[in-house]
Amino acid sequence: MLQVKDVSIRFESRRGNVLAASKVSLNVERGEILGLVGESGAGKSTIGNAVMGLLESGGSVTNGEIIFEGQNLLNLDKEGMRAMRGKRISMIMQDPMTALNPVKNIADQMTESIAYNLGLNAKEALAEAISWLKKMDIPNPEERIYHYPHEFSGGQRQRIVIALALCGKPDLVIADEPTTALDVSVQAQILKLIRKLVAETNIGIILVTHNMGVVAEVTDRVAIMRYGELVEIGPTAKILTAPETDYAKMLIASVPPGDTKLHRLPVPEADGTLPPAQAAVHRDFDESDVILEARNLSITYNPGGGFFSKGEPVRALQDLSFKVPRGGSMGLVGESGSGKSTCARGIIGLTPTSGGQVYFNGQEISAMSEKQRRPLRPAMQMIFQDPYSSLNKRMSILDVIAEPIRFYGLANNATEIEHRVVELLERVGLNGDALKRFPHQFSGGQRQRIAVARTLASKPELIICDEPTSALDVSVQAAVLNLIKDLQDEYKLSLLFISHDLPVVRQMCDDIIVLKQGQLVEMDHTDRIFDNPQADYTKELIELMPHMDDFKTA
Repeated sequence: MLQVKDVSIRFESRRGNVLAASKVSLNVERGEILGLVGESGAGKSTIGNAVMGLLESGGSVTNGEIIFEGQNLLNLDKEGMRAMRGKRISMIMQDPMTALNPVKNIADQMTESIAYNLGLNAKEALAEAISWLKKMDIPNPEERIYHYPHEFSGGQRQRIVIALALCGKPDLVIADEPTTALDVSVQAQILKLIRKLVAETNIGIILVTHNMGVVAEVTDRVAIMRYGELVEIGPTAKILTAPETDYAKMLIASVPPGDTKLHRLPVPEADGTLPPAQAAVHRDFDESDVILEARNLSITYNPGGGFFSKGEPVRALQDLSFKVPRGGSMGLVGESGSGKSTCARGIIGLTPTSGGQVYFNGQEISAMSEKQRRPLRPAMQMIFQDPYSSLNKRMSILDVIAEPIRFYGLANNATEIEHRVVELLERVGLNGDALKRFPHQFSGGQRQRIAVARTLASKPELIICDEPTSALDVSVQAAVLNLIKDLQDEYKLSLLFISHDLPVVRQMCDDIIVLKQGQLVEMDHTDRIFDNPQADYTKELIELMPHMDDFKTA
């Protein structure tokens, strides 16, 4: 159905030309899911955008052909491509909140697309839109179609984006990271839905992703890209079990296993060789020496409600009790809305608690005022999910990392501060050349390393990690996770680690708390949680994890 033949793509800018894709060739058949895999900057989304005729300003196809059912799409004018989009070729965007118009309800957005692509009148388009919401398992579709995007959960919004991409009944769908930010249960539902649609409608799908577990779960063939070039392509079974290229081997080896715990994840050496995975080693710490304790911690939100009525209180966290030993690591897992981040923000003082107590080094901190907490701030730090939004874009890296050193008076003069900042940068794998640069001049993985360096600047005893690697490529994720482990061993740090990626939690944590709708479901040592879960909800989460050995054969 689709043939991409020797396609090269170049972007022109004031700083020169960038070759984003170089002589890439691949094809997609009807009824097939092709996984397009690689790290950030590999050219995956660029190829998808080229097929859609949606390259960003300055981008152009400089070589090759894109043949869709015998027609070269590069020969079509703007009107020709506009007629092709939605009706013949469609795209599922990564972020549903930016793909959907926030000031239009779902009915307006879907009926507009359906009427344009299928030539239906308003009444017919509305009926068709409701039928698609039913296919997507959106509850009460006749009523909810008049709701706005913010009134749906993340998983429901992604289903609506899928419905928008499919309502024109296209032959080819390009799915650009459709499950990146979703919980395992919602991700499993979306992947099941994609497989079902391919089986029922015989469409072709290009699944753009960096998640090798998702590749194993749904794709028939895999194409791996790096630096704009096609590295390897073949049946999923072959690529995952017997990759031929070193880069493919590295990508697959970097995926955290869900069935065993490692001491360090394999990360390529400077010469490109991949060291073997290191088995987990026993970490020696005294479980009776508790650095953090929560006793019946509860947090309730009181929304404002309407003009004439009060909003109903929302119990985001209910009577949660746990202990984190000094030098140990506790994982918080659960779906969106389970209370993971709420718990972390309550502990560190960013969200007010409504009940229970929090103790840090034996001292109750939950009843303290902000002024009373201030001397304890250096010892309790947080690494956020998105390093780009957590770093001040207007500050140089020197000032970003030096800010807590200056604020807490941890150095005597400017020379000492700069020396300390360089030490921290080198400790996280960067060098002094970064001092005068700004956050936007670094990759995602480098920005997260800078965020870690800033966290270490105040010499903390406890670090709360809130989804610190969820947006990173697998190889970058492996490097950052190894870094956090090394720093924990070196500085005897204690961790409260939040993630919806269960294999990552298995690698990082000694104990795990499973939360659901703000309530404790299960708490135990990591290996017992994974090998012998007691609660049905925990069993369901573990069963829903995409497994590398559970791939489809072509």
